Amino acid sequence: MDKRYFDIKDTLFDITEKYKEAIDLLVSVGFENIKDENQRKTIGKTITLETALKMKKINIDTFTKQLINIIEDKQNNVDKVSEVNQIAQNADVKIEGILPCPVRVPLMEAFQDWLENNKEKLNVTIGYELKAASMGVDWLKESLEKTKSVDVLPDIFISAGFDLFFDKNLIGKYKSEGVFEDITEIEHYNRDFENDYINLKDPDKQYSMIGVVPAVFLVNTEELKGLKMPSSWEDILSEEFENKVSLPIGDFDLFNAILLNIYKKYGEEGVKKLGKSLLKSMHPSEMVKSHIRKTEKPVVTIMPYFFTRMIKREGPMKAIWPKDGAIISPIFMLSKKEKKEKLKPIVDFFASKKVGEILSHNGKFPSVNPDVDNMISKDHKYMWIGWDYIKNNDIGSLISKCEKIFNETIREV
Repeated sequence: MDKRYFDIKDTLFDITEKYKEAIDLLVSVGFENIKDENQRKTIGKTITLETALKMKKINIDTFTKQLINIIEDKQNNVDKVSEVNQIAQNADVKIEGILPCPVRVPLMEAFQDWLENNKEKLNVTIGYELKAASMGVDWLKESLEKTKSVDVLPDIFISAGFDLFFDKNLIGKYKSEGVFEDITEIEHYNRDFENDYINLKDPDKQYSMIGVVPAVFLVNTEELKGLKMPSSWEDILSEEFENKVSLPIGDFDLFNAILLNIYKKYGEEGVKKLGKSLLKSMHPSEMVKSHIRKTEKPVVTIMPYFFTRMIKREGPMKAIWPKDGAIISPIFMLSKKEKKEKLKPIVDFFASKKVGEILSHNGKFPSVNPDVDNMISKDHKYMWIGWDYIKNNDIGSLISKCEKIFNETIREV
């Protein structure tokens, strides 16, 4: 194993203390407690990376390669980012975004190559900062909450996130003012996302998307112990799976998407059942005790589809695509209408087949580009709350309501 940065015998605390970017990756594969600073310092000091990955039946080689990529990505981009920040102050076009960790490196490389090959044709100065998902979007939320001016937003912004994009106190307030326009000129999205049961294209032609993050089930067959294999979200909400599920609470974009879809389909009762399904040892109150007793293992871990590639082929972990659809968190791309002529070539790049294939093939984040083969069975469906539902509800308030119901339930359990 490559030991330049860490050893698998190092504790989770030591690794995350040295590389903060490791926190996001660990949270994504089910270690939600690592997001909490106190628990990272207590529990994190008692468990090695090797033990943690074995406990989750995660392929150690695949995980460590991914972590090394993220560490090297951050190191390689420190100088470039500071240089870009200096340019950005006076740039004609400003691009900002949050890219999924597994594909940030190849996307940045492709974008930098494209800029180099097209700098004479573009005839504009471009400032860009495309951060890793581990950085979060709090920096933008704070700016949005403090100002009423659209100038706080970059000319192009790429990220996942329901609350960020639809909360009327955040970007949602500018959508109603017609600040954005979908200038991709993609007439029809990939047939995976434009068919008889789903249509991801914004009917108002304001928001565009480049791909999605699907949530699937990872089932530990050794822990089923007579339970039937869960095949749907309805199964996850059943009494049989109470206190048996690990949820991606640390991944706000995906978790909010799960909360909204469950609420839409099953109402408040569904959100309560989701809270009851959460494994007790995953509750913050239980985490501090988990290092002094035998840690319970989740039967089901709900996670982004990408992380299923870390499963050992012959191991007990089995990836299940929910038959009622993998709940999706879309990766949105916003572009300001007033600058569309300057932005068009850049938007075309991010909406291109090349970027779509990096998302889909490198990261298992299916692309909306119609020319991309997402290499996902046509029998696999996606669950999306729909544009009508977004239009007819205050999504920011609804997320807060769902979080309140969920948190009250897990405190009662």
